[in-house]
Amino acid sequence: MEFGVHLPTMTFGEHPFSLAELVSTAETAERLGFTNLCANDHLIYSRPWLDSLIALASTLTCTHRITLMTTAALPVVRGPAPLAKALAALDLLSGGRLVVGVSPGSTARDYALAGIAFEERWKRFDEAVQMLRCLLCPDAPPFSGHFYAWESTRLEPFPVQQSGPPIWIGSWGSDAGLRRVARLGDGWLGSAFHITPEAFANGLARLHVFLEQVGKEPEAFPHALGTMFLYLTDDQRRAEEVLGGLLSPTMGRPAEFVRERVLVGSAHQCVDKLAKLQAVGVRKVFLWPVADNAEQLAKFHDEVLPQLPQ
Repeated sequence: MEFGVHLPTMTFGEHPFSLAELVSTAETAERLGFTNLCANDHLIYSRPWLDSLIALASTLTCTHRITLMTTAALPVVRGPAPLAKALAALDLLSGGRLVVGVSPGSTARDYALAGIAFEERWKRFDEAVQMLRCLLCPDAPPFSGHFYAWESTRLEPFPVQQSGPPIWIGSWGSDAGLRRVARLGDGWLGSAFHITPEAFANGLARLHVFLEQVGKEPEAFPHALGTMFLYLTDDQRRAEEVLGGLLSPTMGRPAEFVRERVLVGSAHQCVDKLAKLQAVGVRKVFLWPVADNAEQLAKFHDEVLPQLPQ
């Protein structure tokens, strides 16, 4: 099992955003061998949210090997052409280290701010992904849909990756979502906060069927679980504060629901949860420390990784 790291684009508690924190998280993740540096996308949320593309861009000069990934960018809210322009720049300036995760998003307030009907998100999203792929690939044929169209204008400069960065599709595991992943995606981005081990195993089996139906090789198709909140502590009282005082109100879910879907508690407890995910086929998990980013990543590296099944 491999692990990536979410950048701190959402504030927990009173800690302000800072460039120093972004750089520290990125440098620690790369130094410790984490595979991906991720940024989630919202315009507005229950807590202040830093722009994801700017957050990723802020790490370009302090990282050199780690893969950058949007988890997931919102092409309908941002607009496929403006998003493609920014993604091409990230891929170019990072030397081709970008993977593009996209989803329609689940927050109606993002759509209200963008002046787009939330009810249209799925139809728009299918077209936006196709439009995005065309704009990021120099040799792509023209695209024309109901909401978006692209004929022959070249959106330069192009990404370093010749066919454009890989595009992963976010889905919580519905049949419609996984069919979309198989049809439009180069990978599946699931949500650790919304998928249990049992649900993931079921979803992966269905995805394999859908991939075969569209002529893609299931075993070669990558996947990952994002938004795995992390806080390692042997202090049970502190763990309960994180669960009930931070994550529960932030995510709008009861503390017991949250408890089963995050890595909050002792190293042993976290190993147990990750082993269950590994057993059902999860290959990669993106961790999101809720505080003390660099320290938490070091604790995970030193206390959790050595205990995981190889």
